[in-house]
Amino acid sequence: MDIQSTVKNLHPLEVKIILSYKKGDELSIEKVEKDLGFKGGNGNQALSWLAGKGIVSELRRETAVFYELTDLGREWKEKGTPEERIIELVRIIANGGTSTALRLPDIAANLKLENKDIGSAFGTLSKLGVLAMDGEKKVIIALSADQLKDGRPAKGEAAEHFAVIRGLLDKAAKAEANLIAEADLSPAEKNAMAGIAKKRGAADAAFRQTDRETVYFGFTAEWEAVNAALKAAGITGEEIGTLTPQMLESGSWKGKAFRSYNVKTPPTRLIPGRSNPYAKFLEDVKDKLASLGFEEFDGPLVETEFWNSDALFMPQFHSARDIHDVYHLSDPEKAQSIEEPWLSNVASAHENGGKTGSRGWNYHFDKEFTKRLILRSQGTVLSAKTLPRAKIPGKYFGIVRCFRYDKVDATHLSDFYQTEGIVLGEDVNLRTLLGMLDMFAREVAGAKEVKYVPGYFPFTEPSVEVHIKHPVLGWFELGGSGIFRPEVTASLGVNVPVAAWGIGIDRMALMALGLNDLRELFSYDIENVRLRRTVAQA
Repeated sequence: MDIQSTVKNLHPLEVKIILSYKKGDELSIEKVEKDLGFKGGNGNQALSWLAGKGIVSELRRETAVFYELTDLGREWKEKGTPEERIIELVRIIANGGTSTALRLPDIAANLKLENKDIGSAFGTLSKLGVLAMDGEKKVIIALSADQLKDGRPAKGEAAEHFAVIRGLLDKAAKAEANLIAEADLSPAEKNAMAGIAKKRGAADAAFRQTDRETVYFGFTAEWEAVNAALKAAGITGEEIGTLTPQMLESGSWKGKAFRSYNVKTPPTRLIPGRSNPYAKFLEDVKDKLASLGFEEFDGPLVETEFWNSDALFMPQFHSARDIHDVYHLSDPEKAQSIEEPWLSNVASAHENGGKTGSRGWNYHFDKEFTKRLILRSQGTVLSAKTLPRAKIPGKYFGIVRCFRYDKVDATHLSDFYQTEGIVLGEDVNLRTLLGMLDMFAREVAGAKEVKYVPGYFPFTEPSVEVHIKHPVLGWFELGGSGIFRPEVTASLGVNVPVAAWGIGIDRMALMALGLNDLRELFSYDIENVRLRRTVAQA
């Protein structure tokens, strides 16, 4: 050991321990904190540092049992134990306080205690010969008046039981941190404690049993040389480590020794707490849409085929559903019912067009199939559910988690988020929709190059896909959109144009956060997450 280097790097807490004890002393965290006035935790730090430097070593470990007074125990001390309270109530009744004796459930109701607690307390008192039951199972006092004093048994085993329990409650209440050591208990107290203490689930017990391990340390052979070097250098452990404005103002620093420090030591890295970059991105999108006057909608992850597809005029037999490779629930498999009149309206629209002006899909609509429960595969399900209650004119949006059985790659995930929205009004048209898509592509995603491609969706006409160009991944689809068909809107009680979109917000985040793979949005690498947060802020 390099003694001079070791001495130079000792903390004042370590110095005080080295100078305050001698070879052969046994040290523990509790002992040094009490003897030297350390704050809680300082003793553990100092002894750990000294052990790391080889100045102390572990001698042994001892486990001791302690009992801590619980909230219930404090209530017992203040209001009396259940046994004491039962005796007092029954004694009042016996002295004419009420007209009739009580059964155990009545006692529980009067004392506002659990039936099980009253039953347990009565069992104890019955064994001690304090209480009994008459022929009508009403509780009576089995002791004579001269055997009671202040409502408690005056002598015998019952009196000892009450005295021990009361003594334990008083002792714990006066003890530091309401803790008493098992080693300090008499045999009678240990026996009583076994009935009122629990190691786990102690909410219904007066005491909580805890096991505490004490580690004892002793000085190694290096202590003597370090101790001598400290004394020779005049180091006491009282050296000032931080010069404060108060010390400068009062002049208390004068004549004091200061700890040496190295100006080349790198400062501690400060990592302030902050939100996840993707979560923050989602909140920013919500804020932007809310500032534009949109109202947010939301709904359950589990939906019916009706709202997920049928209400959107997707035929039950058609290959258009293939892109929605959904997850089905096994238990329960189906919903009990679908809301009317929407079920009948949608069924008619599918079969013959109903009152929408359409010829429909010309097939028999299966009203049992439509009840099947699935994990929603598209955010448009919430747009459909919003139409019956929507205000006209109105604007609505949601940040919606969706699920599809899909191959995971850089631009696809099996569960993903969409930003979904609708705009309703007499003057809504394709130009309205393209303006919204341009805002998402350029202002939210940060794309420089945007293009619009004709698309097909069973529930919109015309239909438009918006594509953006990623610097690494190239062109990819951001999402689909269009003007809802009358088969959708009229069936759900809306008779004005409705522009709708469902955009992959995860893909927008790729551009906004400077990522090349969707999976990086959910990275467990905390340094990578911090980096992305910095990029997003820039």
